[in-house]
Amino acid sequence: MQDEDERRLIENAKRGDRTALSLLLQRNYSFLMKYLIKATMQPGYAEDLAQETMLRAMEKIRLYNGQSKFSSWLITIGTRLYIDSLRKRKRELRWQEEQEQSLRKLRWQAEYGGSEWPDVLDALGVMPEEIRLPIILKHYYGYAYEEIAGMMDIPPGTVKSRIHNGLKSLRKELSEHEG
Repeated sequence: MQDEDERRLIENAKRGDRTALSLLLQRNYSFLMKYLIKATMQPGYAEDLAQETMLRAMEKIRLYNGQSKFSSWLITIGTRLYIDSLRKRKRELRWQEEQEQSLRKLRWQAEYGGSEWPDVLDALGVMPEEIRLPIILKHYYGYAYEEIAGMMDIPPGTVKSRIHNGLKSLRKELSEHEG
């Protein structure tokens, strides 16, 4: 159960006392970090999660109902953030695998359909979308920088920069492929 001092800090923090909230979080930070290190087995990642947990606790302090220890509430927040990040990472990996399968399928269709599959498409296929899309829109479809900027909702200067850097990367990749 909570001691009287912690209950008082919680009540003051819920009323907006930043000093009380700061003390409460400081007292529980080490406990939370030790848990997150064990949960993630990655100290740097645990640190990031602990910071995010503390921010979330600051935002949601008024929702703390006192039915569990404050440290347990922090552990619950940290655990949920960790599980959410694992789910997100899993989705990202699944999406990446789907992208790779699609690229292999396109290559296969081109080869067996009598079309040519240039090396440049392989190199484009592994580029991040934010680089690949402007290059394709500019060099395959002939759109102006301003049009691409409008399509992607980014400044024209960013489009120019991404195309320039992307083409430089493509040239390097293709010259390494040839050599």
